[in-house]
Amino acid sequence: MSVKHFIQITKPGIIFGNVLSVAGGFFLASQGHVDIGLFLATVIGTSLVVASGCAFNNCIDRDIDVKMERTKNRALVQGQISVKVALIFATLLGVAGMVMLYALANPLAALCGLIGFVIYVGFYSLYLKRKSVHGTLVGSLSGAMPPVIGYVAVSNTFDLAALTLLVMFSLWQMPHSYAIAIFRFNDYLAASIPVLPVKRGIVVAKKHILLYILAFLLATLMLTLGGYAGMSYLAVAAAMGMYWLYMAWTGYKAVDDRVWARKLFVFSIFTITALSVMMSLDFKVPGELLLTYAH
Repeated sequence: MSVKHFIQITKPGIIFGNVLSVAGGFFLASQGHVDIGLFLATVIGTSLVVASGCAFNNCIDRDIDVKMERTKNRALVQGQISVKVALIFATLLGVAGMVMLYALANPLAALCGLIGFVIYVGFYSLYLKRKSVHGTLVGSLSGAMPPVIGYVAVSNTFDLAALTLLVMFSLWQMPHSYAIAIFRFNDYLAASIPVLPVKRGIVVAKKHILLYILAFLLATLMLTLGGYAGMSYLAVAAAMGMYWLYMAWTGYKAVDDRVWARKLFVFSIFTITALSVMMSLDFKVPGELLLTYAH
């Protein structure tokens, strides 16, 4: 049992991606007035909750992880960490994260963290991932919580911008996850996980990917139309969304579905990173504040 194994079961790549989206929501709500202490508490608190969820997921999934090429060498599958130790570790991470969000941000941020955690560990990992083709959709809600946590940590209110972030990041998760399921098709088939490409075929999955990206593109524009983000954000969101949509469209003529799906997956990460950065930089200050500055 080494430190490396403990870090491994928290899935650092997922934590890093979530840090970016937490920051996006946080800076969007901050409107240029950044409280560094609050920012660090929000980022660290959310990261601990996400790490906890991932560690619990590793415990729950060890019977299917052993069947998948991508996951068969994970620490729990290989017996490098005992399940009991991993569960204690996961619990400690989760409690620390929740306490941090509750005490140093606000109860609403902690509640959003708790909802995301319960959806991911309870609804998705324990049940829907193995039983339902709709598992991805339910799971997407937990993946969309970090930017919402970042936003409400500052605003302390669940408003239209928070709802837009939730919808936007949920919609993004769908084509992103389906792309993984296409290029890892054999893994999901071997583990009998009923994701859409395995359950209903790759052609159906391609149609869903196209529709979800279109919905995502429209949702991203709502931040500017709602008066929360500026025109630079809008330009980047529109450009990235349109190109991602074009890539999805080329899937209908793809010679190798797996190569196409991997490219789509990689671009999805570029897209969400660009949007998180742009909403951090190009926020809109409400009109009355602008008038105050003008005097």
